[in-house]
Amino acid sequence: MVPRVPPDIDIRPKSADDQDWIRKLLTEHRGGTLVVAHGERFHANALPALVAGDRQGLVTYRVAAGGLEAELVTLDAAAPGRGAGTALIEGLVRLLRAQGIEVLRVTTTNDNLGALRFYQRRGFRIVAVRPEAVTESRRLKPAIPEVGEYGIPIRDEIELELMMGPDRVA
Repeated sequence: MVPRVPPDIDIRPKSADDQDWIRKLLTEHRGGTLVVAHGERFHANALPALVAGDRQGLVTYRVAAGGLEAELVTLDAAAPGRGAGTALIEGLVRLLRAQGIEVLRVTTTNDNLGALRFYQRRGFRIVAVRPEAVTESRRLKPAIPEVGEYGIPIRDEIELELMMGPDRVA
């Protein structure tokens, strides 16, 4: 069962007025605006993004060349557990479906049990595990910690995907 979103959370594209808040949120939650996944650097503050409500959360994403796949790069709620993350996922899926995108991918790390639970409850499936990928990512972003949630060493990337054909429910 997919968790439902509180009906009072509106989703909108980021605006120029959001940029300072976006940099601050990403810095507080991720140590900066630079995100590294699968050997690539992303400046998350420069990516397309959606904002939940009155800055209750942020999702950044990119559409792959060819336009059939997209990647969710960051998802952050100002106050987790209040529906902003779910609202952002639903809003992003609606937006991407309208653009004809069929697959939404996201990458997380082996220690991020909350993210793994969150995405799978919303229909994402694990499609790849890249052993030692985070070890390689530290060459691009040395600030990535060695140990993460629950004292778990951060080593591997886990990729999940959501199939978003027109007949699929997010």
